[in-house]
Amino acid sequence: MIPAKWRILLGFLPIFVAAAAVVLNLFAKPSAGKCSLYPHSHYWIASKSIVTPSGIISGAVEIKGGKIVSVVEEDVRKEHAWSRQVIDYWDAVVMPGLVDVHAHLNDPGREEWEGFPSGTRAAAAGGITTLIDMPLNSFPSTVSRETLMLKVNSAAGRTHVDVGFWGGLVPENAMNTSSLEDLLEAGALGLKSFMCPSGINDFPMTNTTHIKEGLSVLSKYKRPLLVHAEIQQDNGNSKLPDGAKDSRSYNVYFNTRPASWEEAAIKELLTVTEDTKTGGPAEGAHLHIVHLSDARSSLDLIREAKQSGHSVTVETCPHYLAFSAEEITDGDTRFKCAPPIRDAANKEKLWAALMDGHIDMLSSDHSPSVPELKLFNEGDFLRAWGGISSLQFVLPVTWSYGRNYGITLEQLASWWSEKPANLAGLTFKGTIAVGKQADLVVWDPEAKFVLDETYPVYHKHRNISAYIGSKLSGKVLATVLRGDFIYEDGKHSLLSCGHPILQ
Repeated sequence: MIPAKWRILLGFLPIFVAAAAVVLNLFAKPSAGKCSLYPHSHYWIASKSIVTPSGIISGAVEIKGGKIVSVVEEDVRKEHAWSRQVIDYWDAVVMPGLVDVHAHLNDPGREEWEGFPSGTRAAAAGGITTLIDMPLNSFPSTVSRETLMLKVNSAAGRTHVDVGFWGGLVPENAMNTSSLEDLLEAGALGLKSFMCPSGINDFPMTNTTHIKEGLSVLSKYKRPLLVHAEIQQDNGNSKLPDGAKDSRSYNVYFNTRPASWEEAAIKELLTVTEDTKTGGPAEGAHLHIVHLSDARSSLDLIREAKQSGHSVTVETCPHYLAFSAEEITDGDTRFKCAPPIRDAANKEKLWAALMDGHIDMLSSDHSPSVPELKLFNEGDFLRAWGGISSLQFVLPVTWSYGRNYGITLEQLASWWSEKPANLAGLTFKGTIAVGKQADLVVWDPEAKFVLDETYPVYHKHRNISAYIGSKLSGKVLATVLRGDFIYEDGKHSLLSCGHPILQ
């Protein structure tokens, strides 16, 4: 791959490349008060592989004033070569910037776990241009207009990518319509609830009565409810006799949260989503099941509900597609999450469902903590804090493992950009099309790298990530947010120029 400083071209004839690069390299450093590593507000990005809604083209994307003003194929691009600034990425892929609808940045209140500055720097380095932050793990949890404003104020001027916010659906506001409406009118993009204990004291679990009330309010605003779908079941697998098992064993933890928990929750949810059908009392509301792990009975239930007209979607996460229970070493609590990573056969079924379109999209569920909470010395899976730290790596992880299943660039753009943007109501993001915000990621699908101690990682606590030590393909070369180059060749723009997104 040709280094970035030699890719900025005034034209396309090879005889002019060296001279143009020398001249334009004078502008490579960001200026004070500027958000971009590239100084022009009107320019073209060219590539042989641009992923558009109508397919992959060889051509160029014209960007002006932060928006995409034209997308042209190669023959048209050449006609404009002399009249515009052009950055040619040759064989690299140009894709819409990733939209991650499920991330915990824990800010304000638990910035030592991650925080807006570090989390959004990691996102920018990973090709993510938009994050939707979850309402819990920060303190206080985002369950009211006032707590949402705390979140918005904490993010202001401290984010490298755009950040939106889910509000929380909890028993207290679920039964108080005016409180819930106030939270949505303050700008929450939708709501999130748990059907099992969340682990956070000020974010209690909900039942189907609360969820039904939430969907009724959401129907007025045409916004989604995201649900952590596990219900604790009193069965033999989910309880362990005192002292009978080694808590360092991953299988011990795995057996405490069997797939029947997901199945039970989804069965209950689908009795409520009957109301979201056309003509139903909650028409306009939408239910989204987060981080699906069980690819057997739970997925069958979701598929049947979709066919019956329920307004339902589902996501899974790269860690469920990359890892299997059989591979996890006892004591390695980096891999603890909920629902748990299941067996290899389940992983194959998840991939099949994703490839067939039964799983709608992907998210990171980036859920970091301070290293002490992972209990690395004890390796105790039952007491360690759960959550996979992954934000910077989701694109190369999806690509590296997905190549074994024949994934396409168009599928990547759908799972990581278009469908997540649609879920969050961000109609101005998610595709490379005229009129859309110029959010792009440029990446080299053939570049191989190892996430070792020398690889730049922008998470606050790199050692808690389950991906450290992985060999991956697909290196992010540049990230463009609203036309600004916020990341290129390992360098971030000097300013934090992400915007808060309120509905």
